[in-house]
Amino acid sequence: MTDRLSTRFAACKAQGRAALITFVTAGDPDVAATPAILDALVAGGADIIELGMPFTDPMADGPAIELANLRSLGSGTRTKDVFALATKFRARHADTPLVLMGYANPMLARGADWFAEQCKAAGVDGVICVDVPPEEDAEIGPALRAAGVHLVRLATPTTDAQRLPTVLQGASGFLYHVAVAGVTGKQQAAQASIEIAVARLKAATDLPIAVGFGVRSPEQAAAIGRVADGVVVGSAIVDIVGSHGDAAAPFVQDFVAALRGALTTQAQETAA
Repeated sequence: MTDRLSTRFAACKAQGRAALITFVTAGDPDVAATPAILDALVAGGADIIELGMPFTDPMADGPAIELANLRSLGSGTRTKDVFALATKFRARHADTPLVLMGYANPMLARGADWFAEQCKAAGVDGVICVDVPPEEDAEIGPALRAAGVHLVRLATPTTDAQRLPTVLQGASGFLYHVAVAGVTGKQQAAQASIEIAVARLKAATDLPIAVGFGVRSPEQAAAIGRVADGVVVGSAIVDIVGSHGDAAAPFVQDFVAALRGALTTQAQETAA
């Protein structure tokens, strides 16, 4: 299946660099400010965008994204607003992959089929559902696959060789390696442990491997980019939105440009 995600990963690979995957929360600080922030991610050089669906109990997220959820929900953001943001993003950016990341409750509130059809209609390329393990995925995964939307699965430092095939079954788009056994944005995994994990995952699947959780600087992104197919940066960007509110877009763009520059420089140095 040729699609925006596979096309983008292939383009990055042809350039000899990892894809830059950036995360922001939909409706943070409010729905009106989000399009400019999304456009800033693209302008700064993000290859793939994860758009967080705000949720009251984001169990995998640290303080930065938890606060973003509270800001978004406090401003009145609802699921319909997330899909409206996605639809308008797709109209402005025809080729940039967009992945929704969130939790099962908002995705299943109106049924998995409704959610999958909304994703398809809005031009969403993939979904990461944090709190539905593959062993219990009787609804969201099948509905998304039927709608032609990727289900991006998560692998963690505790995903052992016995369980990994279960995680990979039905996964598509890319595999998201959670680099730390904890929440987003706090700890930073040792580079050596990331390299071992990526090598193990690459031996088990042809899916691109993206690494996230705790990536906060261009230097870290470049180091991970030497071994992974994608680098995910979320909390550091969300912190910028938290600091600057509806004036955050230019600050977001500058930071994303620094991340992209580090990945590009690393690729050039490796090629040389």
